[in-house]
Amino acid sequence: MKIIGIIPARYGSTRFPGKPLALIAGKPLIQRVVEQCRQAASLAEVLIATDDARIAEVAGRFAPVEMTSPEHPSGTDRIAEVARRRACEAVVNIQGDEPLIDPLVIDAVAGRLAAAEMSTAATPLRDPAEYANPNVVKVVVNAAGQALYFSRRTIPYLREAASRSVSEQMAAFPFLKHLGIYGYRRDTLLRLVAFPVSPLEAAEKLEQLRALENGIGIAVERVRYEAVGVDTPEDVARVEAILAGKG
Repeated sequence: MKIIGIIPARYGSTRFPGKPLALIAGKPLIQRVVEQCRQAASLAEVLIATDDARIAEVAGRFAPVEMTSPEHPSGTDRIAEVARRRACEAVVNIQGDEPLIDPLVIDAVAGRLAAAEMSTAATPLRDPAEYANPNVVKVVVNAAGQALYFSRRTIPYLREAASRSVSEQMAAFPFLKHLGIYGYRRDTLLRLVAFPVSPLEAAEKLEQLRALENGIGIAVERVRYEAVGVDTPEDVARVEAILAGKG
């Protein structure tokens, strides 16, 4: 199966305009993401999808760039446009703001596509500060490792432990934190973006719920990985410190 990695990149960002081009230890953020993705054995090719000429000019020096429509409402729609014109059987959508993405996580998500239409990853929720944080999406899965639901609320609700402290509740159940990486069979991706925004997707503002509401199963790979994203200028220093420690 030919699987390609696509990194959607936008210049506009409320908290960090021009984020993909921000320098991290001398290299643009988007370049560091590309370099990590190229270490994934499962990907035949790594592309950048953008609607911005500034990103394309810089990114074109180190990776193939596909220009896309500026009208796309989401990164999923952006990668679907690219998938329509590329010869591939599957796609992995990698967030463009994770310069330390683990190639093994990419391979794990890609590997699930041998038997699944769509895949993603989750890791144990360990930080009590993330327990009730709506920006940290939680997922519950069935016995076969298929997603039952994703939510910004803490799921499941522990009825017998609801009055206990957060730490006690976390000790009572293995909560899972969703990671923002997705694998799709090419035909599944194109089918998914043709559906209208679904009620649960609109309520939670989570695109993956559109798949579940339309009967597309999502295989969830459990991994041990803590994402380090760049959402604000302050995050750059944090990533540089991690890179310096590795060096």
